[in-house]
Amino acid sequence: MRVPSDRTGAAAAGLTLAVLAVADIVTPSDLVALSPLFALSPVVAAAVLPARATAAFAASALLAAVVSGWWNGNADTAQHLVRILDVAVMGAAAVAVAAFRVRREQQVQRLTLLADVAQRAVLPVLPAHARRVDIAARYQSAVVDAVIGGDLYDCYHSRDHTRFLLGDVRGKGIEAIEQAARVIRAFRQAAAVQGDLRDVAEDMDSYLQPFFDEEEFVTAVLLDTTDADRPVLVSAGHPPPLLVRPDGSCELVEVPADLPLGLGLGFSQHAFTWQPGDRLLLYTDGLSEARDEAGDFLDLRTLAPVVRAGAVHDAVDRVLEAVSAHAVDGFLGDDVALMLLEHTATGQEYLPRQGQHDWATSLPR
Repeated sequence: MRVPSDRTGAAAAGLTLAVLAVADIVTPSDLVALSPLFALSPVVAAAVLPARATAAFAASALLAAVVSGWWNGNADTAQHLVRILDVAVMGAAAVAVAAFRVRREQQVQRLTLLADVAQRAVLPVLPAHARRVDIAARYQSAVVDAVIGGDLYDCYHSRDHTRFLLGDVRGKGIEAIEQAARVIRAFRQAAAVQGDLRDVAEDMDSYLQPFFDEEEFVTAVLLDTTDADRPVLVSAGHPPPLLVRPDGSCELVEVPADLPLGLGLGFSQHAFTWQPGDRLLLYTDGLSEARDEAGDFLDLRTLAPVVRAGAVHDAVDRVLEAVSAHAVDGFLGDDVALMLLEHTATGQEYLPRQGQHDWATSLPR
């Protein structure tokens, strides 16, 4: 739903006053007087315009109400004075409403900016490459009713492991960002010490339970590419990744999904096959649940050519563009977090120099 511009609001308010004035002129005065309706002009302006512009329409409506006594021939009657007073009171109320609305919009804008900064502070900057995997990740906020949320991603890369996380905390707002930060912290702690990816998920689950209430949880997909030829996946109630081959063919990596993190239940890990040149798209449900004007969900298979287009950091941007193009007016109903990985034929192993830290421990906590 688009917000009307100032120009549109001014045009609507001006047209309202003009139409009512003409209608009042052509309507016999002994039948009905339309001058009290002139107050609709500043009321319309108050919905979009600032207080000063609304006051201009209120003054114009008041002047038109005064002058209407001349063309109606009742300028010296008490009823005409009552009508003028009605327009004046309604105009003043419209100015007050406009001032209050603008103040609230400014407050919301400031809070939104702060929340966006908090969101970006939580999400880490991922390395462009880890072992034999090229990496690109993006986050895009929804436009309507979901400015910030709990979508998240992370990468742990050390001499022992290369592991990835992409998840979605239930809920939105500052509380969801706070929980997302906890999920990332839990992942970094577990990924550094646990040998199996299943144990990483169970360690994260145990850590998060005390912080989640009965209705809170996080869906997530965990991926271990330490051995790039034998990747391992844990699905905690999350949509399956999309695997795209170099020839453009694609499939969803569907494995038995466990329940989300934070519910105190067990997890299982599953191996799958990918070859050098294959790309894997991890995403939150803001992508898979994007709807077009007919209400149809985005068919992920249609993204295969986009996923293959150019380098991974270019392709992930094009994926977001494709999602916005599918959604009605380009507006997403939910946040979207994406991670695109490519299995490269060769890659530099983790060889830390003296004084160099692991990737995960070098990030701000």
